[in-house]
Amino acid sequence: MATYVPDAELETGRDTSGLGGHPKGLTTLFFTEMWERFSFYGMRAILLLYMVNALGFNNAKATAIYGTYTGSVYLLSVPGGWIADNLLGARNAVLIGGIVIALGHFSMAVPSLATFFLGLILISLGTGLLKPNISTMVGGLYSENDARRDAGFSIFYMGINIGAFLSPLVCGFLAQSDTFKSFLSKIGVAPDSSWHWGFAAAGVGMTLGLVQYVWGANRLKEVGKKAKQETEVLPAGATSMASLIATHPQAKRWQTAAYLFRFVAVGFLAFALLRIVLYVQGKAYGLSPAEAFIWVYPAAFFALFAVSAKYFAGVIAVGEAERAAQETKRLAVIGILFAFTVLFWMAFEQAGSSLTLFADKMTRNRLFSYEFPSSWFQSVNSLFIIAFAPVFSWVWLRRQNRWPSSPMKFALGLIFAGLGFVVVAYAASLASGSKVSPMWLVLVYLLHTIGELCLSPVGLSTMTKLAPTKLVGLMMGVWFLATSLGNYAGGMVAGFFDASSEAAVVRLFMYVALTTMIAGGILALLSPYIRKMMGRVN
Repeated sequence: MATYVPDAELETGRDTSGLGGHPKGLTTLFFTEMWERFSFYGMRAILLLYMVNALGFNNAKATAIYGTYTGSVYLLSVPGGWIADNLLGARNAVLIGGIVIALGHFSMAVPSLATFFLGLILISLGTGLLKPNISTMVGGLYSENDARRDAGFSIFYMGINIGAFLSPLVCGFLAQSDTFKSFLSKIGVAPDSSWHWGFAAAGVGMTLGLVQYVWGANRLKEVGKKAKQETEVLPAGATSMASLIATHPQAKRWQTAAYLFRFVAVGFLAFALLRIVLYVQGKAYGLSPAEAFIWVYPAAFFALFAVSAKYFAGVIAVGEAERAAQETKRLAVIGILFAFTVLFWMAFEQAGSSLTLFADKMTRNRLFSYEFPSSWFQSVNSLFIIAFAPVFSWVWLRRQNRWPSSPMKFALGLIFAGLGFVVVAYAASLASGSKVSPMWLVLVYLLHTIGELCLSPVGLSTMTKLAPTKLVGLMMGVWFLATSLGNYAGGMVAGFFDASSEAAVVRLFMYVALTTMIAGGILALLSPYIRKMMGRVN
């Protein structure tokens, strides 16, 4: 994703007319993202429960669909950034993405299987356009040396978590609450339609975000424009990217690998399309709608790399033609951290899948005398983020250039995620036919939040610091890809949840705990060596 450089007007005269002396455009982007996250997390909080309780999908099918959806959202952020950079500009990409998201939520408000899957696809496409580009616009409000930049992103991040905190409360109440179902019955509406009211509420949230985004368009005149096409910066002796690939030994190998990947990808896509066509025609070996949707992620994954393989080969060739040994080591560090990041998100994103099923099937969702929807647990993480993010920011600032290093922070993130699963595995062992206290899940989400604050913001910063200048955009795509693969894998892992077997649930959570804690321990042991490979980057 490209970083937009503000126009001269912003460079010479800082805009301080917004909230707290920040640019006025920050307020518009804050509320746009807040409402978009409201829609995203509100729908996510009830998605798996709807598939299991209303559509009657088994856990394996429902969690596979869930993982496919959440993985696709992050995967499509990569082409979404490219589309904004080269075709639409970030400002238009955010607007179009928001419209597509709203249409997706309202599609899911219509009670049919076809509109359900159509909604998931539209939300994935729209979020892929909106999510990476609205962050780019926030950065474009500030010059590179503007001291307000970090504080501006902190305010923006707070908007994300306010939306993520409120939405499960609203959408979960509409979808699951007996009070609302009783109200629907009194006005002559089928109470089983409550799920679709929850989906509609998510659509209303995105619509509110779009309204204020359009209303505040004048505040964003100087950011979000289509990036200017710049001449390729090539090593001496190369006249074009094509000539570099043709002459550079490493580039030739990368291009050969790119062609091989394209061949495999095209074959995979042809097979997937054939099965979908057979299903439409009612022939043997066809796909059900659910199976067809589950194929979306691997098809999108392979398609993305099939069409961008030559680009990756060229960009890496440029880097290898100019790269110093230190930069090569830094890229190796990115590769190492990528693998551990996938494992972290695989565990962390159980929040919307296996942990949601645990909350619904095995947790006593009652506080004092009040019974609350199981989807409300989805708000706990955001509440802890709002409470503890400033604390962690202060701690990392105080310990700048001292222990823990960035790799050690990654290790701590994995260890805390694993500890959360040790807690929930123990809680599951106490069930024995009865439901456990909701405080077990609150403790789980507290530990996971600590892990997230150790890894997520630190990881994003580390990627940008480690990447060579020409490869920063590519490395941001790599970060989204790690999150995407983690989400997809998490959905597959959650398919082993079986509420009818206490032993199976304990085993699932302990496997996740052991995987993440062992990975965290290995990374902690490797941290001193990784730290040396990073050079001056902490």
